[in-house]
Amino acid sequence: MSAIAHTRLIKEEALRLGFDFIGFAKAEKMDEEAKRLETWLNQNHHGQMSYMANHFEKRIDPTKLVEGAKSVISLSYNYFTEDKQEDPNAPKFSKYAYGEDYHFVIKRKLKSLLSFIQEKVGEVSGRCFVDSAPVLERDWAKRSGVGWIGKNTMVINPKQGSYFFLAELIIDLPLVYDGPIKDYCGTCTKCIDACPTDAISDEGYFMDGSKCISYFTIELKEAIPETYKDKFENWAFGCDICQEVCPWNRFSKPHNEASFEAKESFLKMNKNDWEEITEEVFREIFKRSAVKRTKLGGLKRNINFLK
Repeated sequence: MSAIAHTRLIKEEALRLGFDFIGFAKAEKMDEEAKRLETWLNQNHHGQMSYMANHFEKRIDPTKLVEGAKSVISLSYNYFTEDKQEDPNAPKFSKYAYGEDYHFVIKRKLKSLLSFIQEKVGEVSGRCFVDSAPVLERDWAKRSGVGWIGKNTMVINPKQGSYFFLAELIIDLPLVYDGPIKDYCGTCTKCIDACPTDAISDEGYFMDGSKCISYFTIELKEAIPETYKDKFENWAFGCDICQEVCPWNRFSKPHNEASFEAKESFLKMNKNDWEEITEEVFREIFKRSAVKRTKLGGLKRNINFLK
């Protein structure tokens, strides 16, 4: 089969598996992105996320992750939900964490896609990546036309907004490559204006990760600085503020992934329930959830900080 036929075959199977958008880019060293990442790290905008500084060469060169790599396949998987926590005063959780940990769900689908490619094409080497390895996923999504990187530094798709996970397959099979799409942020500054911790720069397109509410509530292991007291707008795990105000998210549609459905017990938890949460309840509600990453102690720290 030709590269055209391979590309079409992969796209059709990815859509069948539930991915929403698929883009293809040539596997090559990312010189421009490398300079930007180096500046960001040197200015310590990654805070205590020390892993961001590890494996720098692998981050900017996919051929160091997969020997002989020819293509980076970028995929998006919708997680938007219209479900809401019932108590408006309850500590808030980012929508992406409502259901089963996306790492498990999407990795299974990526492995199926890679097996499909190997079955249909023959001997193809590759690796699957879901936000857990040194891959500049947003830059690859941009290069392959899955979306543009918005002023809030999230990938935005003009047909779907930004409530989606990103995933990648790096393989040693040449394909037909896409290109970047236009940036449609225009003069809008809603995400910049809405960020309560000023994590997004005044001009946009630059995020100080060490000021982001998601960083404080998930990545930071020590006490949250008191200077941010009363600035979290009741977010206890992650933050969706810059997505909630983004005009492009009017195009978001509910996902079709059963694994991402929120437990009724989670949605019904009120403010008092959260403040008195026990280890037993934590384990029951967040079994196979991304929230387990904070452990009960971390979640309690976040909830107490909101008082």
